[in-house]
Amino acid sequence: MSETAPIADGETGFDRVLAFSVPDLDARGRVVRLGPVLDTVLSAHDYPAPVAHLLAEALVLTALMGALLKEEDSQLTIQAQAEDGAVEMLVCDYRKGELRGYVRHDPERLGKLGANPTLAALFGKGFLAITFDLAVTDERYQGVVSLEGDSLAQVCESYFVKSEQVPTLLKVAVRTQGGRHVAAGLLVQHLPEGEEGRARLHVEMEHPHWEHVSTLAGSIRHEELVDPALSMEDIVWRLFNQEKEVRAHPLSPLVRGCRCTADYYQSVLSRFPETERAEMRDDEGLISIDCAFCSKIFRVAA
Repeated sequence: MSETAPIADGETGFDRVLAFSVPDLDARGRVVRLGPVLDTVLSAHDYPAPVAHLLAEALVLTALMGALLKEEDSQLTIQAQAEDGAVEMLVCDYRKGELRGYVRHDPERLGKLGANPTLAALFGKGFLAITFDLAVTDERYQGVVSLEGDSLAQVCESYFVKSEQVPTLLKVAVRTQGGRHVAAGLLVQHLPEGEEGRARLHVEMEHPHWEHVSTLAGSIRHEELVDPALSMEDIVWRLFNQEKEVRAHPLSPLVRGCRCTADYYQSVLSRFPETERAEMRDDEGLISIDCAFCSKIFRVAA
């Protein structure tokens, strides 16, 4: 296995999610590896290296958690905000295999932090909100946790423990080589009484099954997650090949999913009073809108 294996175009192991479960241990998981989709998202903005790394990690976490949604049109959104950090806001969302995200930051503050700033240095005091919008019931669930920890993965683990009462392990790795990016992650959860169709009546945070699963999953190395020569199926097999049964199946491919269109912005602007729209129009009678996700500027007649 090599940490410096080339990042190839069209690599089939990129931009997809693998779902798996270990029935005898009451565990389920997801593995994701991003490549070309990640490059596309990052290329929309000229992010400094620390911000690009942060957004890459956030996109992996969004894909891992979004892939837990069972209803096709449901959406997961993560939003981090800070009051006194170099990073002011981070937003990512997932819907039907579509990923998008962006970061708003203060270049002057960021420049004072050095090459490898900590999460605390990037955000200062802040919070992370994780929101599930469920399509069938039209319900929204949101949990908010402080941005405390060494990584966004640790912050999301805290969310699952505090808001969902579900023991969760998250591992994320990011690698940049020759201007190309790879980011990958592993999510493993303990679900007493199983995942499919049965209620979770209680969760034992120190259940022996969870201790065993988390020890195995925690042994994964960063270089294994981002190594294109090692398939995601191989990763799951390496971790759990001693167990009686491991079930795995690939989910829908991941794509860059900015949903901005001129028609969409026209529908949004139509809700504004005419007096406000008149103030927005330029000399040609058009309203310019800059999409934060893809950096495209739409000039709309509204």
